[in-house]
Amino acid sequence: MNDTQMRRAPSQKRSRERLDAILANATEMIAHTGSDALRMSELAQRTGISIGSLYQYFPDKSAVVHALAERCNEESRACIAEGLSAVASMEDFAIAFGALIDTYYAIFLAEPVIRDIWSAVQADGALRAMEVAESRRNGALLGAQLKALRPAVNPAKIDATALLVMHLGEATMRLAVSVERAEGDALVESYKRMAIRDLTAL
Repeated sequence: MNDTQMRRAPSQKRSRERLDAILANATEMIAHTGSDALRMSELAQRTGISIGSLYQYFPDKSAVVHALAERCNEESRACIAEGLSAVASMEDFAIAFGALIDTYYAIFLAEPVIRDIWSAVQADGALRAMEVAESRRNGALLGAQLKALRPAVNPAKIDATALLVMHLGEATMRLAVSVERAEGDALVESYKRMAIRDLTAL
């Protein structure tokens, strides 16, 4: 385990509830003041536990951000898997992929804390590798569907394209929510067109 990860994976109900409370309070604190202002002592106080108890779960702030980001990642992977589950043709694929991007963008717009969590990930060198790993996992989900639809295409080409599309998608979302809404909407639409064009041309 590295220092950006949770120290203790709870197995009992009480421990899971405490972990949920820690992360819920961390989310609220980040939403109000940003991740830079997150302090472990304040998080422990807000959760109603000692700082020692908090450190049993998380060694530092980076580990808290890692856990929050991983929860977002898990929800994202589940959304992608569900969105692609009924795809039976490239036409279906294009529609489903476009809908996934719209959903993801809507989440970013509706939940400002997600933006701050990902900003914190970008600012922390130890956490940036997590973003690449997540792009690989999401790319693998996308690639698996494309390989089923395009069995004659070189699998390595599909994997490379799927990875790039998913990684650029994350970057597009961060850019889109950093500019005026109209420009952000246009950026997302441009990304969708480019991504769908490249994916369906395989």
